Amino acid sequence: MMDKNQIREFIAKRAALEVKDGDVVNLGIGLPTLIPSFLPEGVKCTIQSENGVLGMAADPGQGKRDSHWIDAGGGYISYEAGAASFDSATSFGMVRGGHVNVTFLGALEVDEKGDLANWIIPGKRAPGMGGAMDLLVGANKVILTMEHTAKGNPKILKKCRLPLTAAGQVNMIITEMGVMNITKDGIVLSEINPEFTPEQVQAATEANLIVAKDLKKIQF
Repeated sequence: MMDKNQIREFIAKRAALEVKDGDVVNLGIGLPTLIPSFLPEGVKCTIQSENGVLGMAADPGQGKRDSHWIDAGGGYISYEAGAASFDSATSFGMVRGGHVNVTFLGALEVDEKGDLANWIIPGKRAPGMGGAMDLLVGANKVILTMEHTAKGNPKILKKCRLPLTAAGQVNMIITEMGVMNITKDGIVLSEINPEFTPEQVQAATEANLIVAKDLKKIQF
């Protein structure tokens, strides 16, 4: 049984395999920010942040932080050689213009149509939707990186119940249990964590899963 940190690392490791050399990548706050640490050897990407950075790098740590350099969630960052900063209008033009190859986001709920709810739970305070709505419709590929359940309750549903961030835009879901692709026929379980069976994955999922005939074990 994996603890929370092991779950996050497992998901980030598998998600990193979806990054192709030369990609422009946008990372949502939280778990997606772990992905660059697990990129395969020889794969280099350029990280974009919707608050106006291209060429973002990891938090440099105490004593090296510059308050002028933060990501869209307000966290400290550093930057790669040749990085650029610009206004938000330019940044969102980049997103809306289809120049982001892949975005990795978290989720409160996702359903079999590829609808995503990830910004508010009614009755609770929220900082706002941020750039998620634009990323969902503007990025070439949308991948959700998230724990499979929340307090034992499924997050992958037949239909989202919370207010949507965008409808029908999710391409792939990566959890600690497996890799799922959103297709016109439904959610296809294409890869599975060897610690689980397809029956266990289905039991933790409200939506009906289509188990791929060539179901693979997740390997790093």
